[in-house]
Parts: sequence; C-alpha cells; structure tokens
Amino acid sequence: MSDTLHLNDQHLPCPHGLTVAELLRQQGLDGAALATAVNGHFVPRVQREHHTLQAGDQVLTFQTIVGG
Repeated sequence: MSDTLHLNDQHLPCPHGLTVAELLRQQGLDGAALATAVNGHFVPRVQREHHTLQAGDQVLTFQTIVGG
C-alpha cells in the first residue's frame, strides 16, 4: 500500500500532488464544516490548497466545536 493514505478509517489512493483540499472535494466532504489534521498536526483551512499529501499520511477530519 505504498501509494495510499488513510482518511479517517479508509485507505485511499494518494496520487502525486494531491492536496488536503482536493482530497476533501474528491470524497464529497464539506471542508467548511470540518477541521483537518495530517499526521497529528492541525491543517488550517487556508493551508489546505497548499498542503500536499504523501503516501502513508494519516488524514483525520472532525467536526469543529463552536460555543462556550
């Protein structure tokens, strides 16, 4: 599985140049409603278009919590 990544509990292909933003679009996920982390590090929305993924990366999405 050298050309795959993990998105939550799924193994997915990781083509060269794939960004976090493109991965979310491909999976039909609403990036505006989700927070993202790659290999345990938070990736802000403004950086998703520029954050290129590598084979073996662990990508997590989670609902943001608003309120207090």
